[in-house]
Amino acid sequence: MNQTFELDSNPHTRLNILTGEWVLVSPHRTKRPWQGKVEDIAPDNRPEYDPKCYLCPGNGRADGDSNPEYTESFVFNNDFAALLEDTPAGDMNEDDLLVANNQRGLCKVISFSPKHNLTLPEMSVEAITAVVNVWQNEFNSLAENDWIKYIQIFENKGEIMGCSNPHPHGQIWSQGDIPLEIAKETERQKTYYAIHRRSLLADYLKLEQKKNERIVFENDHFVVLVPFWAVWPYETMIISKRHVNSIKLFSEAEKKSLAEAIKVLTTKYDNLFETSFPYSAGMHQAPVNNGYYPEWHWHMHFYPPLLRSASVKKFMVGYEMLANPQRDITPEFAANRLKEMSTIHYKISKTEV
Repeated sequence: MNQTFELDSNPHTRLNILTGEWVLVSPHRTKRPWQGKVEDIAPDNRPEYDPKCYLCPGNGRADGDSNPEYTESFVFNNDFAALLEDTPAGDMNEDDLLVANNQRGLCKVISFSPKHNLTLPEMSVEAITAVVNVWQNEFNSLAENDWIKYIQIFENKGEIMGCSNPHPHGQIWSQGDIPLEIAKETERQKTYYAIHRRSLLADYLKLEQKKNERIVFENDHFVVLVPFWAVWPYETMIISKRHVNSIKLFSEAEKKSLAEAIKVLTTKYDNLFETSFPYSAGMHQAPVNNGYYPEWHWHMHFYPPLLRSASVKKFMVGYEMLANPQRDITPEFAANRLKEMSTIHYKISKTEV
């Protein structure tokens, strides 16, 4: 009997146009019973101020410094930085088998708010806009160091994502080389631009808007969507409607729109399982001090691990580690679930009842 191939029910692979890598999608597996690991749900009852927290205003930090009594965002050099500015030059190569190069960099921490218990979805659009301003200012300041070639702005949220301090914060790592994921995305965007003379993500975004199958939210300047090639169950991207290659070029209106997009998305995340939704998120943008990158189109990735509930996560093991990534629920299903979530945070909704 002839059967019709369907994306929502048959196993298939999808191409990540930004990296050239593939993901296996197995939608039929969503019917299997779950008897695997169930994570403990971290309590979400933190106070506004914790005297033991090294990010709260006025408190001491590990290096002996004290935080100021800050009232918005606060930025400082990471006390335990993964990259160091004074790393000496050097390399090694033994028979093309043992190869290493020095890596120089600067790492900063951004406390989003003075309140110990205030995550991005619970902040106002105005407060998040202030964070976006800090991101832009720090990007511009770090780019003034001509030896820095890439600036990675990111956030790890939640214990399950390895976050070492519960006070909501993000990080900025800048370095003298271009990291692996950025090199891959640069090559793919450059190849597309050379052929079409247009941004790869601008054309992709136009197609997504036409199909309207994976869009979660959009405003005047940004679109939030589940990418066609998403690996993580509720993975999303924020893509700028205007083709700009870095946050440096965002206007005041765009920065406020980005803040709104972040608030809406993270609120929907929290509402999905009524928990402080964990994720790793970060911007991808053009390298700096290394020529002009007309092909680059700013975007922001969100990689959350939760799969079925607040206590069941997706593990990257076995086939994913040895062959290529695999997912069960389709990106279309995930987009619909997120789209139907309220933009009013569940904590506020419960308070009003």
